[in-house]
Amino acid sequence: MAEVSNTSGGPSDPVGRVLHRIARVLAILGGFVLCALAGLTTVSVIGRGAFSAPVPGDFEIIAIGTGLAVFAFLPWCQLTRSNVLVDFFMTRAPVRLKAFCDLIGGILYLVIGGILTWRMIFGGIDMYNYDEMSMTISFPRWTTFPPSVLMMGFLVVVVVYTVWRSFAEAKRGEFFDDYSGPGD
Repeated sequence: MAEVSNTSGGPSDPVGRVLHRIARVLAILGGFVLCALAGLTTVSVIGRGAFSAPVPGDFEIIAIGTGLAVFAFLPWCQLTRSNVLVDFFMTRAPVRLKAFCDLIGGILYLVIGGILTWRMIFGGIDMYNYDEMSMTISFPRWTTFPPSVLMMGFLVVVVVYTVWRSFAEAKRGEFFDDYSGPGD
């Protein structure tokens, strides 16, 4: 289930390939959201400076969009091992120790991701029940929770996969820095 990679750079197992495709689409959509937010910020700053007329609620829209974009990026970062790594202490460590530490980090991330997903569900329900709105544009805040919870749930699935991958690597005595892939 958890082969490291193939010559195309993505996972070679069926589960990994599906997760890779979904995570990639989410990350691209997150990038589009950030580009739209950059455009909105530009329009708002120009409107404020030139016409004393910024986009109403721009900071609220930016906050909502940035949150959604971050949730969209997290699965891709985890799957491609693009999250922050503390290499400084591990550069000269044996391969098995690196793989074991990667496994432990993945398990911790899984616990944190699971707890955040679980609590976000109840946070969204509370915001819905109390009809919480943003201050300036009266945007119903609960509406951002369903897509965020779905993306966090997907992150949890990705972390389960990457923990399995790290376990398989630790068992084989491989670490992703030391593996160039078949045919390389």
